[in-house]
Amino acid sequence: MRVISLVIALTSLVSTAIAEDSRLQRLDTGDDGRAWEAVGRLDINGRGFCTGALIAPDLVLTAAHCLFNSDSGARVDHTKIEFLAGWRNGRASAYRWVRRAVVHPDFDYAGAAGELRVRNDVALLELHHPIKNTRITPFLTDRRPRKGQEIGVVSYARDRSEAPSLQEVCNVRARQMGVLVMSCDVNFGSSGAPVFSFEGDEPKIVSVVSAMAEVDGTKVSLGTQLQEPLEVLRAALDAGQGVFQHAAPKMFSSTERRDTGAKFAKP
Repeated sequence: MRVISLVIALTSLVSTAIAEDSRLQRLDTGDDGRAWEAVGRLDINGRGFCTGALIAPDLVLTAAHCLFNSDSGARVDHTKIEFLAGWRNGRASAYRWVRRAVVHPDFDYAGAAGELRVRNDVALLELHHPIKNTRITPFLTDRRPRKGQEIGVVSYARDRSEAPSLQEVCNVRARQMGVLVMSCDVNFGSSGAPVFSFEGDEPKIVSVVSAMAEVDGTKVSLGTQLQEPLEVLRAALDAGQGVFQHAAPKMFSSTERRDTGAKFAKP
């Protein structure tokens, strides 16, 4: 999970939430988590974890920065990432390794923090084998929510790594240049967590959690745009992209900041 202190135009766009946010509900039991089994923990090469969600039996949606090493800036070997669907108290409803992974082509891991970086912070992971468990139903995706709309988030995090937590009511406080500014409660490990709209008959994913931020002294979470980037990522997989290639790690100068990037909490 990336931490950004925003002193940009978002400041003037943040308004009071329309409704009071609900508290986090820990989904400890099978009954609690029945509708959320397609949300899972992504264990990343023994270094930490992010959150991801199935949008097809073999496709997991998450944040792009989860696929980079925060120390070296190099891409993580995604074949060493495991998706634990519905992970809860030491067990998952399904275990799958990642076969291919694509990040948005305009995502710049080493780029400056800001709207451009956040809005392209999305990745798509193809699993080695599809999950065909009747209890695990992939989520549909939907258009970007409007300002003031009630949304929700299901995520794992540093202080709740062994079971997902649901915040069923939080709000979109602003939209700017493809970035959602949200009141949702997130923490390290929540990177890639699905943001849901509850309008309609079933929850649909409308964004992906990218970062925590602070605007005018108020803690907020930031989400990516989704529809157009998702089309780009699907096309990349269809074109055969996403095979991991080892590359030399990025070299940093002595004056370059190294505190950007995914900050994973060890489970």
